[in-house]
Amino acid sequence: MADENISDLIEHYLKEILAENEQVKIRRSEIAGLFDVVPSQINYVINTRFTIQNGYIVESKRGGGGYIRIEKVHLLDDIDVLNSLIAAIGNKLSKRDSETIVQTLYNNELINRREVSIILAAIDKDAIDLNNSDLTDILRANIMVSILNRLRYER
Repeated sequence: MADENISDLIEHYLKEILAENEQVKIRRSEIAGLFDVVPSQINYVINTRFTIQNGYIVESKRGGGGYIRIEKVHLLDDIDVLNSLIAAIGNKLSKRDSETIVQTLYNNELINRREVSIILAAIDKDAIDLNNSDLTDILRANIMVSILNRLRYER
């Protein structure tokens, strides 16, 4: 663990709690105090490591009684998660984000290894490179949305 940075440690801590519970409800300031970081560091970890693409739903309530609730979702059980993934993709999708989505689908046993390979080949820059990164990201988003839509309706 010596090579891990503070964001990795915070992520690991929260994932340990989530391994024991379906969800975790935290106060940003308490976690920041525990790790001796500014509260914005907690925001960074949650916004980058606990996304819908990674299989998490995050709810935040601001104010005096505010909290952040992180819930691990099971894609097989919840079609709303696929809908949320589709909504999160938007018009453009980076290669990195698309790979994260594919990994999440695989981790939740929605697709198998062979399907992972096929999807990764379909969204690879070599397959869809249009000599314009914006157009390539738009095409990748369209492909991923199409795949996710197909998964929503075929079981």
